[in-house]
Amino acid sequence: MSGFDPIWRRTCARTALLTLTVSCLALGVATSHAQAASEEVLLEEIIVTGTMIRNVGPIGTNAIAVQRADVVATGAASSNDLLAQIPQVGNFGTVPRAEGSYGLPIVRPNIRNLAASGGASTLVLLNGNRLVGAGILQTSVDPSIIPPDAIERVEVIPDGGSSIYGSDAIGGVINFITRPRFDGVAANARYGRAADYQSAEASLIGGHDWGSGSAWVSYSYAWHGNVLGVDRDFVTADLTAKGGSDFRGTACTPGNILLGGVPFALPNRTPGGVNRCDQTDYADLYPREERHSFFGGLVQEIADGVDFSATGYWSSRDTITRTSQSTLSGTVSLLNPYFRPIGTETSHDVAVNFDSVFGPSNVANGFFESYGVTPELDIALGSDWQLRLVGNLGRSKNRTNEGLIDSTLATQALNGTSAATALNPYNLAASNPTLLAAIDNYENLGRATQQLAEVRAVLDGPLFSIPGGEVRAAAVAEYHYDDIDSMIGSGPAGAPTSTSRGKADRNVKSVFGELHVPLVGAPNRVDGIHGLELSGSVRHDDYNDVGGTTNSKIAMNYRPVKDLTFRANYGTSFHAPSLADLGNSVDSRVQVVLFAPNRKPGSPFTDLLRPTIVLAGGNQNLKPETADTWSLGADFQPDALKGLRVSATYFNVKFKDAIGLAPVLTPQIYSDPNFASYYILNPTLQQALAAAGGLRIDGVPSLPALYAFSSPYVLFDARRNNLGAIHTDGIDFEVEYQHRADFGMLSAKVSGTYTLNRKTQAVQGGAFSNDLKNGTGRLALVASLGAAVGEVTGRVSWNHRDSYPILGVPSQDSIGAFNTIDLFAAYDLSALAEGVSVTLNVENLFDKDPPYFNAVPGYTNGSTLGRMVSVGLRTSF
Repeated sequence: MSGFDPIWRRTCARTALLTLTVSCLALGVATSHAQAASEEVLLEEIIVTGTMIRNVGPIGTNAIAVQRADVVATGAASSNDLLAQIPQVGNFGTVPRAEGSYGLPIVRPNIRNLAASGGASTLVLLNGNRLVGAGILQTSVDPSIIPPDAIERVEVIPDGGSSIYGSDAIGGVINFITRPRFDGVAANARYGRAADYQSAEASLIGGHDWGSGSAWVSYSYAWHGNVLGVDRDFVTADLTAKGGSDFRGTACTPGNILLGGVPFALPNRTPGGVNRCDQTDYADLYPREERHSFFGGLVQEIADGVDFSATGYWSSRDTITRTSQSTLSGTVSLLNPYFRPIGTETSHDVAVNFDSVFGPSNVANGFFESYGVTPELDIALGSDWQLRLVGNLGRSKNRTNEGLIDSTLATQALNGTSAATALNPYNLAASNPTLLAAIDNYENLGRATQQLAEVRAVLDGPLFSIPGGEVRAAAVAEYHYDDIDSMIGSGPAGAPTSTSRGKADRNVKSVFGELHVPLVGAPNRVDGIHGLELSGSVRHDDYNDVGGTTNSKIAMNYRPVKDLTFRANYGTSFHAPSLADLGNSVDSRVQVVLFAPNRKPGSPFTDLLRPTIVLAGGNQNLKPETADTWSLGADFQPDALKGLRVSATYFNVKFKDAIGLAPVLTPQIYSDPNFASYYILNPTLQQALAAAGGLRIDGVPSLPALYAFSSPYVLFDARRNNLGAIHTDGIDFEVEYQHRADFGMLSAKVSGTYTLNRKTQAVQGGAFSNDLKNGTGRLALVASLGAAVGEVTGRVSWNHRDSYPILGVPSQDSIGAFNTIDLFAAYDLSALAEGVSVTLNVENLFDKDPPYFNAVPGYTNGSTLGRMVSVGLRTSF
């Protein structure tokens, strides 16, 4: 795509700039006309997730909608925070965190917790269109690019959706829908505070609606500080006060000496004494972050029956993540001029921490920028047929700089032979400043650029009429292109000495069709059959790298009476391996370790000194993850009790060929015969060369050079592989009641999900384990009570994550439930200043800690910043 790349950049940048510029000009028109405008959205045609047929809702499936009022009431500072308040999303009840390292810079939404190491099982859309991926070792969408104030609503379809959307929609689809029209100006600001933590957000939106069209542009800013582990008492490595273990490290300041199995605590060299330090204290529980976002939208009727629309955005995120300071453990001998023996020994082991010279934390900086534009032309063809032509361009730039120490130089300096080249392990500050600066001048660097280009043609309309209504259809042709150009390296800051680069691209040609058949409708309904609708869809995707796949879905809605609807659907879905997971990924390599940390039981101790060969990174032989999904459900909205809605859905997912990593660091790889193909004991040079292929070699100059002086113990395949499966089923539920009284409006709502069964298979052919007996809770729910009385609106919400049993953890056999209470209140000040309101959000009202876990960092089954109070001001005119 080298010839396409410059054209793509100019096209995307110019089109996005045009969209935002026209929107800004329209804003100028809006303010110059100074009409009596308010913050109001004028919807012409609702976007419906899960179908390509206009004016038809998704058949047979459970649709979860988060309306704009709910977005405001949650107090979510980012779209990730908003999704974490939906029980079906895997990180429900947590504070989602993205880091500044290239390993985990993106929060990846995950409906039903299906995704393994290999990628996304949940498709994230913006106005029904894909977004460009982000990250260095990932190609996942970063939802944080969408500010909450730009969102009109969020639609979540927790069902397989590959027959409509293609790859990734195994667990379901999340569709962020922005405002199609806006008339007026609105500004919002909010400030939040918790213990040792602050946040601030502000947004401005303006637009004009001139009847035949509308344009708007918005800017959003968000910032929050960081929270260190030492700032929260539930974050700790010393769990003895709760009956647990002490996981604190021994590489501390002051450090420790180990001689003949006996520790000596520095600085006094106390025999049997051990200095311990908590590695969680100065690592971030929640990193510092700053975000800027511009969004713009334009709609215009060009001629009778011809409409043009476009959405453009630009977003950036800066993340600063603090991790515990680097440590050093090794042997110091009399060759080091600083060596001080305890007795007559000529060497002893030391463990020290660099916090006394480099500060308490390492710092990682991440910068992520993305932008895109989606133009659309809708052409009415007559007889209610329409042709929609959609283009979609996106680009992201990603950079991470992870500060560390040069561990190789530090290890060498531990045995330096002069004051200029040696570390003083008993007092690091007494070492040569030039040497310390060289050790500190080290980073892991990651850079990546990702691009997306799509074109789609959608033809939909009525085919013919039957007694129940019009049979409608949609036919779609689509072309998709994406690429990634990534680099990782390490070495002195700004000048890495060891680098690796990966480039990959793919194209996908797709066709699919959808049919909606109303067998029984208003014209022909009879007693016992108030309505009966069928739908079917099928899609074929032809990948140039992983081949072709066809997925289909059938669904039904049956209404025996007006108030009651039964739903059912069955479909197949898939997730194609991402470009970051295939064989030319940036982290693909052969890693040689000069000892054998994981050996087969019964292996002679001398095997410890034999090398280990590890195939790591991506894998060209990956195939798509696939799933069979089906659900049965019912919706009840009785006329006799207006405002009541009850919904329940049974779901069943069989997910297989999950992409993951073989457990090469645990004895399980030897004890489970299903992992036999993922290692070779005593590999020959010919076997090692055949397995390595053309991958780069790290750790030794070459494999022949390795075999010239040693005999490797084992060759592990630790690449990303299609391994096991997940089988899960359960019930999604929602009960909502709204009652209008003389004094105002009352509301109550309970929504959540209950897992009936969840079994996972680590490797194909292996046994399934019951996750509900080890590490998975059954119930997640949100319950709320609300009222609107005059100028005051309020809501109280209870968030619940269920308890669960746990195996293999010392002194603990279960994890407790996590329950928090949130409050929201708003006061309309229009009587004093038109269009002005103030808001109050209190998250975790009773300052509940997440449940105790006898492992670092001391908690699990949820996370929190503690009691968080935010006040906001919202205006519109």
